[in-house]
Amino acid sequence: MSGLKLLKSIYPYVKPFRWLVFLTLLLTLVGSLTAQVNAWVLRYTVDQIALLLEQHKALKEGLNIMAFISIILISKEIINALIQFGQKFYGEKLRIYVARDLAQAIIEKILTYQLAFFTSGDNQPGKLQARIDRGVESLTRLVQNFFIDILPLFANSIVALALMFNANFYVGCVGLCVVPIYFYLSITQAQRVSGTRRSIKDLRENKSHGILNILESITVIKSFVRESLEAEKQLTLQNDLTDTQMKVRKTSFLFDGLKSFTEQIGVVAIIILTAYLVLTGQMTIGAIMFHIMLFNNVSAPIRQLHRIYDQMNDALIYSESFFNILHADHETEPSGDYHSPKVEGKFELRNVNFTYPDSKNRALTNITMEILPGKSTALVGLSGAGKSTLINLLDKFYLPDSGEIRLDGVSLEKYDTAFLRDNIGLVLQKNHIFNGTIEENIRYGKPNASFEEIAEAAKKSHIHEQIMVLPQQYETSAFSLSGGQQQKIAIARMFLKNPPIIFLDEPTASLDAVSTEQIKNSLDAIKKDRTVIIISHSISQIIDSDRIYVMKNGAIVEFGTHDEIYQMHGTYREIFDAMARSLNLAKISKNL
Repeated sequence: MSGLKLLKSIYPYVKPFRWLVFLTLLLTLVGSLTAQVNAWVLRYTVDQIALLLEQHKALKEGLNIMAFISIILISKEIINALIQFGQKFYGEKLRIYVARDLAQAIIEKILTYQLAFFTSGDNQPGKLQARIDRGVESLTRLVQNFFIDILPLFANSIVALALMFNANFYVGCVGLCVVPIYFYLSITQAQRVSGTRRSIKDLRENKSHGILNILESITVIKSFVRESLEAEKQLTLQNDLTDTQMKVRKTSFLFDGLKSFTEQIGVVAIIILTAYLVLTGQMTIGAIMFHIMLFNNVSAPIRQLHRIYDQMNDALIYSESFFNILHADHETEPSGDYHSPKVEGKFELRNVNFTYPDSKNRALTNITMEILPGKSTALVGLSGAGKSTLINLLDKFYLPDSGEIRLDGVSLEKYDTAFLRDNIGLVLQKNHIFNGTIEENIRYGKPNASFEEIAEAAKKSHIHEQIMVLPQQYETSAFSLSGGQQQKIAIARMFLKNPPIIFLDEPTASLDAVSTEQIKNSLDAIKKDRTVIIISHSISQIIDSDRIYVMKNGAIVEFGTHDEIYQMHGTYREIFDAMARSLNLAKISKNL
């Protein structure tokens, strides 16, 4: 991303606060003028005291001069204090407001992206988080520093250079000659480290993702005693990051030395030139200090060029990733505008093929099936057969590569996506629990639900009694519950939503036998007059389904009722018999 493109991208977020920008610019103008007062006062003081000494005047006249310059300098410091407060306050206010709007804009935008965006290999949670955080940080720091540091410094430099030219053209030329050399060195420095900075960005993203992966996998890591292995991985990343950072520092220190040498050459040239002009009677002694101080005001912001370029390069590198996320309009979730008066729940799939993004292997091949409204349909197959993928397509998380999916005779693509999902309840094998109370997590299914409705949903999922024995009951943090209890919370959330279509993907996988029976009874009750699609390795969940589809390698190989496809002596019979053997039904039946 170029500097011009960066400014165009960030301008819409600064524009609403242009009054803050105006105030900052006004303060900058006043501050750039007051910054030259010291140089003027020093010249005046030296020249006036030298004149008094030549005239052998008494101390009384000297005290008058000292009182005068004291009033000037104290007044200037008071004005400067107010100006600096205003610049810092308004600059910080601008930074905070812009940071708020940038962060909110990208959150609102990524929430509209299709699921494929988040499952892409380059968009793991840790990397996305690093890009967003570093992007907002670098962009807002650039905005703040521009109005608090960069703009005032360069305004001071321009005013000081103008005063140098006004006082003596030749001295002004010496001061001006240093500027292009500084710019050249700073730009060269930026070019030398730009590629390395991009490597630092990638390494930081990988490190952030690695830490997040450790935190999410800590139980597995400890169970396999792989702490040292994970630590070694992070050490390798950290060493690569450290080596790259040291390369940047080495280059920066080299160029800093060259720029410091250039500045000192400028100071020496001004001292020699002004001394010559004093000796030839073209300049007063006070003018020597006057020009040296003015030159310092010229070179001070130039000395900051490396820092400015560092920040600009950081902003360019991280803003590129940030705005790539923010402007990824092609990733926006597709949505139609069709709203059905009443969703019956009849799905029809015709020759559906699908391949996941970033994958070369087809996940679904030529799927043709019919899911009847108000009936229970089971999807059976070994792991990787394509069962969950099929549910992802029915929930419009992905669109098929070819073929068509219809709901109640209307193409799924024509449905308004939000309307469609409002009419679908989804319970996964491992449901997400949000940071909050039990009540808040259940209420997620229906934000305007009353507490009585929430408690009723909890009763249906057989979690209410367990909640009531907790010290804080429904105000207890949902994270403090066991995995099985959290699954019941997710099922209660679905009961509260009460949709006409229900997708169940191993809903009782993490529950104990008693809880499984309780939830099965509840699900049997809610199945009535609803379209239900269930994925399960539980015989009890499958055997009483109205229709069963058997999947293998992404294709449907058998379908019918349990009795019909069991007699086919095919894939379903192999799976069913394996389930029965795994449950040791022969021995259980004797006890029963």
